[in-house]
Amino acid sequence: MRGVTSAAVFDLDRTLLSGGSGPVIASALQRVGLGPDRSIPGGEALFRFYEVVGETYPSMLLARQAASLSKDWPVEEVGAAAEAAAKELEALVLPYAKAAIEEHREAGDRLVLATTTPEHLVAPFAQRLGFDTVVATRYGVTDGRYDGTIEGDFMWGRAKARGVKRWAEHEGVDLRSSSAYSDSYYDVPLLSAVGHPTAVNPDARLAALAALRDWPIRYFDAPEGVPKVAGLVEPQVVAMPLAIPELLPFARLRISGVEHLPKTGGAIIAFNHRSYFDSTAMAYLLSQHGRPARFLGKKEVFDAPVLGQVAKWMGGIRVDRGTGSDEPLELAAEALRAGEMVSMAPQGTIPRGPAFFEPVLKARWGAARLAAMSGVDVIPVGIWGTEKVWPRNQRLPTVPLWWRRPEVTVTVGPPVSGLTGDPDPDTTRIMEAITDLLPPEAREHRVPTEDELRATYPPGYDGDPTAESDRRPGTDT
Repeated sequence: MRGVTSAAVFDLDRTLLSGGSGPVIASALQRVGLGPDRSIPGGEALFRFYEVVGETYPSMLLARQAASLSKDWPVEEVGAAAEAAAKELEALVLPYAKAAIEEHREAGDRLVLATTTPEHLVAPFAQRLGFDTVVATRYGVTDGRYDGTIEGDFMWGRAKARGVKRWAEHEGVDLRSSSAYSDSYYDVPLLSAVGHPTAVNPDARLAALAALRDWPIRYFDAPEGVPKVAGLVEPQVVAMPLAIPELLPFARLRISGVEHLPKTGGAIIAFNHRSYFDSTAMAYLLSQHGRPARFLGKKEVFDAPVLGQVAKWMGGIRVDRGTGSDEPLELAAEALRAGEMVSMAPQGTIPRGPAFFEPVLKARWGAARLAAMSGVDVIPVGIWGTEKVWPRNQRLPTVPLWWRRPEVTVTVGPPVSGLTGDPDPDTTRIMEAITDLLPPEAREHRVPTEDELRATYPPGYDGDPTAESDRRPGTDT
């Protein structure tokens, strides 16, 4: 017994996995000649129903009867099927579930897989993920074959909670300092037994109970804090069909190069910062592409009473530039490893004064460092004209007459090539790629007028305009 006193208990189906493990395990058994040699009529529909609705008494009754179907199956052959299924199941583990498992591992917690699925069928999977133990239904064995019985409890509902409690007592684990994750209302006894319960992708009854008991609700296919509308779709995806460029009242939005954004997998979308309207322009770009992206934003946005909560729901990552903390980059890297896109402005903030008109874009190392940390592509995006919609010296955007709307262009380029892992030259390369996507006038040095300069300063600005070109990128001081 180790000296660890807390544990993290994970359910399997619809918690670690987006759906059930049944189809994968059934297929593996069929490949070794066990189980029915053809699909059971309505079987696939039952699996789909379970993935949407979750556990029910009828489905668990059928699962309990599965023990009798395994009678006379050779233990060795079932083990081979379980090994084959383990590899397939590992590929189906939700991205943020892996991150949660790793967090608990680093914290020194014992990792427990608690599931109704028979232990002999999930043990190889649990081993691949590094779980310390499995609390699961056990089938009886006689002379090297399963005998059609259940040894001990059928690990469902209260019985699963009892099984975890017995294990914890034997191992000296304090459940009140432990965590548990499950999707099912029938796991309320288990969730109630630990000090830190979390409802993951909860069925309707568990979602209601979690709200009443103030339990956290998470979805392991999205970052922590991102909810799901009706438990199905995150807010950013819901909003996408509403982002129609032709109906945008502020500007005539021209988007091109969307084909350079990847359809799957992680990518860093790096854009130049000209206006408060840039975030709207990027939202329309993502809508055209049809994929959400996590975005890094300054803390002032997240600290605002209403806007901050909306930013978090949309998957935003809060950045406090004054602290110099690497936490935002680490969260962004986690999202990239989960196969998501991350959007960011390497400049950190909108340039002010003469710096706004300089043809060479200065930036911080964030995008370059993130690329080195994650190994994903950096996709450059050039934004132009947003300052005509919402210049920095205005608290609200301008709503012009329909036929006088200014043109705003959002141009996506191919992935930036030639990155070396050195943040200084890599940042230069990224910003050059962004500059190449801007109109020719952006690359020409010119002296701005007083009105143009005034539009680049925030309301009430009382700084030194001559010092703006030397100001460190990404700072407002």
